[in-house]
Amino acid sequence: MLPLFPLRMVVFPEETVKLHIFEPRYRQLIGECEQTGMTFGIPAYLNDQVMDLGTEIQLVSVEKRFPNGELDISTRALGLFRIERFFRKLPNRLYAGGEIRRVENEMDGDLLVAKLLLDKLMELFQRLQVKKTLPQDPADFHTYDIAHQVGFSLEQEYDFLCILDEIGRQQYLLEHLERLLPTVAEMDEIRRKAQMNGHFKNAIPPL
Repeated sequence: MLPLFPLRMVVFPEETVKLHIFEPRYRQLIGECEQTGMTFGIPAYLNDQVMDLGTEIQLVSVEKRFPNGELDISTRALGLFRIERFFRKLPNRLYAGGEIRRVENEMDGDLLVAKLLLDKLMELFQRLQVKKTLPQDPADFHTYDIAHQVGFSLEQEYDFLCILDEIGRQQYLLEHLERLLPTVAEMDEIRRKAQMNGHFKNAIPPL
């Protein structure tokens, strides 16, 4: 049985997540994690329901304690799990839980596709004027590393989480970037034209 903390967010494996805890049920949960070292799960809450795939979370530290009992915490995401049975409240606890099955997740991708993705990501971040450090070696790049920075909707992030092999995630991300980059380029052109409004223009005839 794994304690569950449903949130309107998607957490990817190996991600570091900082959370502000204010509800009594989750203050109780984090207190028990701190005392026992137990983990908990964050399944995404979408379309008014708890999704069946989630990410196991380990408490790293309590960063701040507030006088009213609220907490700022730092956590690290571990692997994935699938909820077999969900309980809104565990016995003698305020928080939810579930019977879960841990899910295998393939992390090895295609190096050539990784290189192509890095090139497209560099173009995207340059066009958006976003400073983002990307690895030089494609072998050091995993799609989870930038999944929150490429304009996915929450639903797309969950779809991405459900892809359980890196090659599949690479393909999903590649298709997304190939759709996104022309739109960003068009925005650049619109921005350039807006900045030129009122300036003298070269009168170059078409013929």
